[in-house]
Amino acid sequence: MAHIVAEPCFNCKYTDCVVVCPVECFYEGEAMLFINPDECIDCEACVPECPVEAIFHEDNLPENWKEYVQLNKDMAPIYPVITEKKEPLAGK
Repeated sequence: MAHIVAEPCFNCKYTDCVVVCPVECFYEGEAMLFINPDECIDCEACVPECPVEAIFHEDNLPENWKEYVQLNKDMAPIYPVITEKKEPLAGK
């Protein structure tokens, strides 16, 4: 099991979480971040760093966001890894 970035990150992209990740498993999409579940070690360091509470352990993901499990798995491999904090998207 892994941690998942869910809907609250969409059009937000705070990157506080990426700087605490010891295995660099965050990937930057155009409108949100993704976690590669094959790289996540479930350390939970990222969870308290997310100001919009968008990161969940897969077992605790709200039912209405279950599709984000597959979305993270599919999208992480096609985007570049992100390890440094950046400004969030405009308006956030």
